[in-house]
Amino acid sequence: MSSVFIVRPFGNKRPVIKKEKDGSFTTVYFDFDRVEKELIKPAMKKLGLSGGTTGKIFNAGDIREDMFSELLIADIVIADITIYNPNVFYELGIRHALRNKFTILIKSPGLDQTPFDIMGYRYLLYDRVNPAAKIDELVRSISETLQENRTDSPVFNVLPHLLPQEPESYIALPQDYVDEVRVAADSKFVGKLSLLAHEVEKFQWRISAWKLVGEELFRLKKYHSAKEIMRKVISSRKNKKDLYAHDRLSTIYQRLAEKKFDSDPNEAKSLLTQSDISAEIIIKDKQVNSRQRAEAYTLIARNHKSRWIFEWKNLNNDVLQKKALQSPHLMNAYENYRKGFMQNLNHYYSGYNAVELLYIITGLAEKHPDAWEDLYDEKEEAERKLIRFKKEKEKLLAAFQFSIDSARAQTKSIGKKDVWLDLAEADLIHLTAKSQGRVSTKYNSVFSDADELTKESVMKQLNIFKSLEILPENTAAALDSIHELTRKEEKTEYYLLFTGHMIDKKEREVPRFPPEKEKAVTQSIRAKIIEIQNELGPNKKLIGITGGACGGDIIFHEQCKDLGVTSRMFLAVPAPLFKIKSVAFAGNDWIKRFDALYEELDHPVLSDTLELPHWLRNKRDYKIWQRNNLWELYFSLANGISNMTLLAVWDKQKSDGPGGTEDMVKQVKDRGGKVEIIDIRKI
Repeated sequence: MSSVFIVRPFGNKRPVIKKEKDGSFTTVYFDFDRVEKELIKPAMKKLGLSGGTTGKIFNAGDIREDMFSELLIADIVIADITIYNPNVFYELGIRHALRNKFTILIKSPGLDQTPFDIMGYRYLLYDRVNPAAKIDELVRSISETLQENRTDSPVFNVLPHLLPQEPESYIALPQDYVDEVRVAADSKFVGKLSLLAHEVEKFQWRISAWKLVGEELFRLKKYHSAKEIMRKVISSRKNKKDLYAHDRLSTIYQRLAEKKFDSDPNEAKSLLTQSDISAEIIIKDKQVNSRQRAEAYTLIARNHKSRWIFEWKNLNNDVLQKKALQSPHLMNAYENYRKGFMQNLNHYYSGYNAVELLYIITGLAEKHPDAWEDLYDEKEEAERKLIRFKKEKEKLLAAFQFSIDSARAQTKSIGKKDVWLDLAEADLIHLTAKSQGRVSTKYNSVFSDADELTKESVMKQLNIFKSLEILPENTAAALDSIHELTRKEEKTEYYLLFTGHMIDKKEREVPRFPPEKEKAVTQSIRAKIIEIQNELGPNKKLIGITGGACGGDIIFHEQCKDLGVTSRMFLAVPAPLFKIKSVAFAGNDWIKRFDALYEELDHPVLSDTLELPHWLRNKRDYKIWQRNNLWELYFSLANGISNMTLLAVWDKQKSDGPGGTEDMVKQVKDRGGKVEIIDIRKI
């Protein structure tokens, strides 16, 4: 939802009006509060906009600081310039100096003249007697302003090279929020990170918060969750452009595509196209630096490389090599890697990949001259192209060597070790060494400090050479050096999120989950777990997620344990307090069952107390129990909505309080997730 800041005089004002006929002056009362109530706020409501005036922040600290923040941060500013009000024009001047777009002027005619400086700019006229008559016109004006994306600040029109300020660059995130993100990231609590992103939706500093959380999810390689947050960043921009978010999204789409090629090639191709689009936005932007543009070209090149590999990887050897040589994606990948390297010669990753592909192009062309000639109209043209590529290979090889030497000198001067630079040197030796012993020695040295994921990445590169039989001796020597690679294909975790009623308290007037239904509920839960487990493919692992309340939660954990399904007990508050609130009333047997599960299961805790964190306490109608529901839900969404199911034991009635079963069912359905309901009334 876009935010609006209203700049206007407050209360009843007594402006002076001049009568045209006799030149006399008359004082009239003007209620600007009424204008906001009857014109501005109804127009905002129709467009789904939120916001207000400085009147709402008088008691929130330094009003000047808050006002400056609002003027900078607000997506839209609506300024009433009906009279010469110093505060209005002071605030309008600040807005025009900070932001180049999305400022709307309104005015009631017949009072003070419009100042010369803004006389040429459009403003909406309204009748002070009946301001509501212009609601629809104000709605159109706001919509057109957002859609036209034109500069409406006289400051930026006069100084066209002046750059508007990025609001989030000037907003400090609450320290306790930052601390929560840091703890969640260090603990690898993906669901908590997604929850923290969700909770800032209405805050002014949401974009900075989304970027912080999104980066942590990206670092943890939780690409589905990171994708959703980065898309939020972009959608919150009026021009749908944020270079940082597009950079991350381009990589995220590419990584997701790599996992989809075998199971769903069409989806993989679609993801790569989305990756290309984000990278192209970065390339076309005049404000990006050479390093950013090099990264963007490299991402496009990598996408073409992925398409190229998919075309030939499952073919037989001779056909495989010809198909690889003639694929247009091979040349597209090379050209974009080369462009990336030319943008920034310190970007040695793109340099290596450009050289690598030239070795492959020239090597395959020599192995299959007929296939190479078929790419050109004339044999002579094919020969000239091959000679040119060979010369280009030598030039880029020398530049790549220089790039590595430069990077090495920089890291040495600051005493920094860079494993990727070490790998680049090893890759260079793989391409050029005459001795296989030299190749083995270098890779052995590098891999002593490399983790399994790094080894896996290098092995993928080397396997391309192996499959295409390019530099076979050096490639074999390099691959032999990483025989220690023990990383196995990991199964995708499929989350079964459970929600269900607690055992009825003795004083409950209308039974919902009476103790006598426990056996039947247990059987129903068990049957559903078995059913869902049997539907999963061999590459997925079922994980149970729920709380620890007496009744459905504890029964679910017990059945998961009995069926060999891993489950995790999510607690809103520490165990002693949780038991008081959600277990103890049902009796000692339930306490013993809780304690037994608590000892065995992973049991993350959301909060130390029932209070929300300080940064979140002003959020209306939001308590720890709703927060806990969302925490469990976002954890279950870590691998995407297609990899989770909600199992609910529910009477399909309204919940007794916030954060109940009804709320969880709604949350999942609103996101298009799968829901299995055990209707406790029919058991």
